[in-house]
Amino acid sequence: MLFEADRVSYSYPGQAALRNLTLAIPEGTRIALLGANGSGKSTLLRLLDGLYFPDSGAIRFRDAALSEERFADDTFAYDFRRQVGMVFQNPDVQLFNPTVFDEIAFGPLQLRWKKSEVRDRVAEILDRLRISHLRDRIPHRLSGGEKKRVALASVLVLDPAVLLLDEPTSALDPRSQSQLIDLLVEWGGGAKTVITATHDLGDLEDIADRCYVLDTGQLVAERTPSEVLQDKDLLRRTNLVHAHRHRHAGEMHSHPHIHGDDT
Repeated sequence: MLFEADRVSYSYPGQAALRNLTLAIPEGTRIALLGANGSGKSTLLRLLDGLYFPDSGAIRFRDAALSEERFADDTFAYDFRRQVGMVFQNPDVQLFNPTVFDEIAFGPLQLRWKKSEVRDRVAEILDRLRISHLRDRIPHRLSGGEKKRVALASVLVLDPAVLLLDEPTSALDPRSQSQLIDLLVEWGGGAKTVITATHDLGDLEDIADRCYVLDTGQLVAERTPSEVLQDKDLLRRTNLVHAHRHRHAGEMHSHPHIHGDDT
């Protein structure tokens, strides 16, 4: 098993984010972590990325517990960071270099790649994400959508086995959203593991083979995308849809309305 969460709980000061959560993620799968804002899906991503550690319970990656002690071992940390990459919902938290080229090259240089290999790989990723024209731009002066692409490029350049994505289509226009979904579907020939935290159901069947639905820090359902989309009661209970009311022929009616990519 790639990832296992065993009775994991995690709290912020005064607020429980995850409560006794247990789940398993097989290698080579595309997983959607579904939930409304505050459901715990972003916190779970950070635990899977070894940025946070459980208050109780355990997170394991290929049978190795992810703990502060394990990450103190440089060999383990190096190997894990080479295999697992994360793109945050807000790209500003991970963009800090003077140019886009430097931003994308930073990870490979930290992993001691040869400079010629870094240049070739960065050029390839810039072209693949259609951002070659941004090569010498300053990241913090880019638009929100451009920043999102650069943040993604800074992770994909390492060709990780596992990609963790937090609301990847937020801040993107519809065309860019479609291009990003196509890239993720094609990435790694479908052999990679992609775990996406989202509350947007519009592209669910394109980005996921399996869905884990979270509500107030607990796992409440594990189903296929089509099963989730057909279960309107589940979607209402977890605030992934809301009742849209309108007046017709003098009478008030309501029907489920699926959330778009609003936050």
